[in-house]
Amino acid sequence: MNDVLFAFLLTLFAGLSTGVGGVIAIFAKRTNYKFLSLCLSFSAGVMIYISFVEIFDKAKEGMQYEYGYETGMAFVTLAFFVGVALLALIDKLIPHHEDTEATKEDDKSLKRTGIMSAVAIAIHNFPEGLITFMAAMHDPALGVSIAIAIALHNIPEGVAISAPIYYATGSKKKALLLSIGSGLTEPLGALGAYFLLSQIFHEGLFGVVFAAVGGMMVFVAVHQLLPASNKYGSHHTVMKGFFAGMIVIALSLIFI
Repeated sequence: MNDVLFAFLLTLFAGLSTGVGGVIAIFAKRTNYKFLSLCLSFSAGVMIYISFVEIFDKAKEGMQYEYGYETGMAFVTLAFFVGVALLALIDKLIPHHEDTEATKEDDKSLKRTGIMSAVAIAIHNFPEGLITFMAAMHDPALGVSIAIAIALHNIPEGVAISAPIYYATGSKKKALLLSIGSGLTEPLGALGAYFLLSQIFHEGLFGVVFAAVGGMMVFVAVHQLLPASNKYGSHHTVMKGFFAGMIVIALSLIFI
């Protein structure tokens, strides 16, 4: 039972780190649109890099282990684009409000960006919680390493949620709660691992989930974060934030 509690607390630590990103975002002045642009493009860089370099690669390993090289690659590619299509459908189903005032329209667009980011990141965090929990149960030292790496990943993801919500609504409480809430799916993933998936979990299932999540995150970055960042900042600001996000997440993958 102590091992179970330790593994669960690790996933809770990793999940709550999205709240750190939320705090960082809401400390900025709402009129500082350059900072907003940097936050959005930084988060886009994080999402795209981690999706293609880490998530897709791990999904491919799982699927190829289960089904072989060619079939596994075909399945993981299909799952990736299913993730893109699923989030595109969710985006279409979220009501679009028409407004004659440009500022209100901008606010609604930003709010949608934050909500879409929260959806993608929350779904992404669920399997991460599952993986962290199972790794900690198997090897506590490995679980700690994974939890720290995920926590570092989650901080900029919290920024991706909190910044657009705060700038759109002016509510620090809403922005912070939504960023924290998206991270709480990690301990939910741990509970799922403990109660439901411990008997049926296999590499193929892991690969499908991770590949679909990667597609979702790329969709959010391309469809929501980068256009919004470009709206509120210069091209150079967008590029600086975008590649800074990639560099930070790359260093975390190398050294953690």
